[in-house]
Amino acid sequence: MILARFTRNLIYLVMCGVVGLCAPAGCTGPDYKKDADERVYKIIDQKWKDEFGPKANYKISDVAPSPNDIVVEKAVPASGVLTLPQAVAIATAHNRDYQTQKEELYAKALDLRLVRHQFEPQFFAGGGAGYSRDRDDEVFGIDPRFGFNQLLSSGGTINAAIRVVWADVMAGNLRSGLAQVLTATVTQPLLRGSDRKVVLEDLTQAERDVLYQIRSFNRFRKTFVVSIITQYYSVLQKYDAVKNARRNYNTLAWLCERVETLAGAGRLPKLELEQLQEQRLEALDLYILREKKYKDALDEFKIVLGLPTTAEFQLDESELEALRAARMDEPNFSQAEAIETALYRRLDLINSADTVIDAQRKVYVAADGLRADLNITGTVGDSTSRPADWRELGSLRRERGVGVDLDLPLDRVAEQNVYRQALLVLNQKQRKYEQMADTIEMEIRRSFRDLVEAARRYRVQLASLELDTKRIENTFLLMQYGRASSRRVLNAQDALLTAQDAATEALVTYAVATLNFYRDTEVLQVRPDGMWEPAARLTSAKK
Repeated sequence: MILARFTRNLIYLVMCGVVGLCAPAGCTGPDYKKDADERVYKIIDQKWKDEFGPKANYKISDVAPSPNDIVVEKAVPASGVLTLPQAVAIATAHNRDYQTQKEELYAKALDLRLVRHQFEPQFFAGGGAGYSRDRDDEVFGIDPRFGFNQLLSSGGTINAAIRVVWADVMAGNLRSGLAQVLTATVTQPLLRGSDRKVVLEDLTQAERDVLYQIRSFNRFRKTFVVSIITQYYSVLQKYDAVKNARRNYNTLAWLCERVETLAGAGRLPKLELEQLQEQRLEALDLYILREKKYKDALDEFKIVLGLPTTAEFQLDESELEALRAARMDEPNFSQAEAIETALYRRLDLINSADTVIDAQRKVYVAADGLRADLNITGTVGDSTSRPADWRELGSLRRERGVGVDLDLPLDRVAEQNVYRQALLVLNQKQRKYEQMADTIEMEIRRSFRDLVEAARRYRVQLASLELDTKRIENTFLLMQYGRASSRRVLNAQDALLTAQDAATEALVTYAVATLNFYRDTEVLQVRPDGMWEPAARLTSAKK
């Protein structure tokens, strides 16, 4: 009785020790995150082609950046002036949509890693231990297991396992026993599911999906930098409108003082003074309104950059001066050249063309599903018929077997539907590709016209501004000599304000139209610092 109690306590301590050893093992396993990151970015780096763009700023935030990545603090410059390159760099590093795009690229490569793993040996190991007691016997047993499963590119599967069962009977006739089992099963389809293309379809699609996502990410980067620069110019335009409104108000305030002096001297009627004072109040109201719109736009831009709205900075006014100093010429290439370049380069169109190929493969795979099933299975194993003494393990029973399983295609309604649906999807993908090609051609025609129109309009508005500037100067001079009324001065000032706003709008419109045109033709290339440059001349885009 004492011996049995001691044995039970010993078994309990052994089981607790096993659990205690296994628990830390689960906590101190491999660094799964690091391993996943290395595998994912190895996949992305292998599939990234040079023509997609520089391999920079594509790693998610909790992974060490690549040497080409921009590392920018989430803060404004000490000068308080945010230049255009600095704005693009901050947005590239901290914009939330940009971070999401990087994570979607990571996730797509992570999916591919899992699909690849389906064709790798998948090992398993484990076991169990237990203790039981009834009125006659007490038994303590251990049952470890080890093996692997693997899917072959031919459609076959391999399942292999080793199992060893040990039991100690503490009371009764049998003191100890051991049973060992080795089993291996190989199943190979000969008809349906045996085609290598069909078996590897999921892997093929996953490989191509990563490539599509890399293209989409690089296409996003181009649209992203254009959107950031466009918004930067838009905020600058609103700031310039505030300056124009402030100058307009100051001019009207000075004019009020001048007219008040003339009216006091009886040289102008008081009615003109009252009208001018009312115009000055309207100018003040316009200035207040424009200042509010500018501050709202600046706050919205801060959100886009990933900065807090409490951040205080101004945009660089010299960017507008640089645009004014640049030549606003019309394109020196034809519309046909632009369309040809876009149809050759556009990454989203290439993706759409490849989805047609994917749909063709899906039809092939669905057709394979209409065939009969014919599988051959082979098994091999060694085992003991009952628990044996460990010294008698050589007397194992060897088993071998081969089997064939046939399933005739008498009922393939579900597979028929899948096949017919695959044909419909193929037609849809083809139409979608054709529609995208037509849409891109329309976009290029539109952006080309926008660029030409913007260049012409800017020249017109610039000439109008020069005329209105001379007009206001002449009108002031005439008013001083009493040869022009204040109403003429007001009209000239209104015209000048309108011309100033229109000239800046035309300038920004031309700059944005240029960006949009390069973006739509896929000639725009994003540099590692986040800014852009033309990748090549349109006429040599295919070279």
